[in-house]
Amino acid sequence: MTPTPTASPATVNHRAILAIAVPIMLSNVSTPLLGVVDTAVVGQIPDPAYIGAVAVGSLIFTFLFWAFGFLRMGTTGLTAQAVGAENADEMVAALGRALLVAGAAGTVLIALQWPIREAAFSLLQASDGVERLGRGYFDIRIWAAPATLANYALLGWFIGLGRTHIALVLQLVLNLTNIALDLWFVLGLGWDVRGVAAGTVLAEWLAAAVGLAIALRHARTLGVTWSLARLLSAVQLKRTVVVNSDIMVRSLALIFVFVWFMSQGAAQGDVRLAANAVLMQFIATSAYFLDGLAFAAEALVGRAVGAVRRSALVEAAAMTSIWAGGIATLITALLWVFGPSLIDLLSVDAAVREAARIYLPWAVGAPLLGVWAFQLDGIFIGATRTADMRNAMLLSTVVFLLAWWLLLPWENHGLWAALYVNYIARTVTLLWHYPALLNSIDRPA
Repeated sequence: MTPTPTASPATVNHRAILAIAVPIMLSNVSTPLLGVVDTAVVGQIPDPAYIGAVAVGSLIFTFLFWAFGFLRMGTTGLTAQAVGAENADEMVAALGRALLVAGAAGTVLIALQWPIREAAFSLLQASDGVERLGRGYFDIRIWAAPATLANYALLGWFIGLGRTHIALVLQLVLNLTNIALDLWFVLGLGWDVRGVAAGTVLAEWLAAAVGLAIALRHARTLGVTWSLARLLSAVQLKRTVVVNSDIMVRSLALIFVFVWFMSQGAAQGDVRLAANAVLMQFIATSAYFLDGLAFAAEALVGRAVGAVRRSALVEAAAMTSIWAGGIATLITALLWVFGPSLIDLLSVDAAVREAARIYLPWAVGAPLLGVWAFQLDGIFIGATRTADMRNAMLLSTVVFLLAWWLLLPWENHGLWAALYVNYIARTVTLLWHYPALLNSIDRPA
């Protein structure tokens, strides 16, 4: 075993937090920008069906790929704990196992694309025009599946290592390439939603190739070689399966909430669907910034658990949450001031602009309410307390559906209010499990 040259797991301070969080924030700037560009380029077509098609098509792949979000989250937690335990062999093996799963799962998704597509569009209550365009988007985007899942694993590994500057490089390669191709294919070649999908496919495969090359080089610097026997270790495989299956169930429940939100918006007509899609870009942008602090919590909490240091865990949880709360407050203020102008930037359709302004306050307040759920997710991922995450999210989903049903008379306002209720439920249920997480650390050093 070759010890990894990382800082002590007990090192939790503002500098350590920012060293992890800032590169993630910088890389994530390009991720919501990609969503903005996707929406903006098709928004130049004076028909809300094009924005709706991209929103619905993206939602389907969000559901598919976020179901495999454990490839990012589980890999981060397991890798960070190996860092804390100074076990370089297991650090590299954690990535190997994740890449094996990514390749197999991506291939299965491609093979099952027809039933997946038919099931997805039968569940979404979109208009004929939105569905027709959305199907064209799906038929192209599905071919990115293996690369997308491999990128999840690679991103999680580099975050777990604390090498977020490499994660920054990979995300920039992915998102800036995607943006450039979107602009070329849609505005230059006139491929409408098909151009958005094709740009995503090519960018995902390029980023996966670059990430794998960097990972192989980094493994060699640790003095570790790939070992099939270690990858297939029964004990580690069992642990990986348990962690990942819990996260998968949790992710499916979370994505169900957003699928339900968008489908109920679609049932209210193309204008409200498009307006909600524009406002969800604001929420996605906020979440990507706040993820920097949540990812810092994952890495630092994971190291603390690997080193069995309860005080380091408490410090990591508290300090990253303070930073996250401050940034959420700033984002909320910026959305309040610039929200109307951003709506006009994302859509030229007058009806969509008017509807988005009506529901803008809901999007403005979401970062300040959701940040606490995001931080708790990061803490529990780092500690690999995934059963608690799973149970909390399942209960929160039930609470969301009950709130939606009770708020039906308020139509789209009620739908947004139900989303707020889900944020609150996620926060409360994870806080309920937090004392047990602390008690799981044997030595309160």
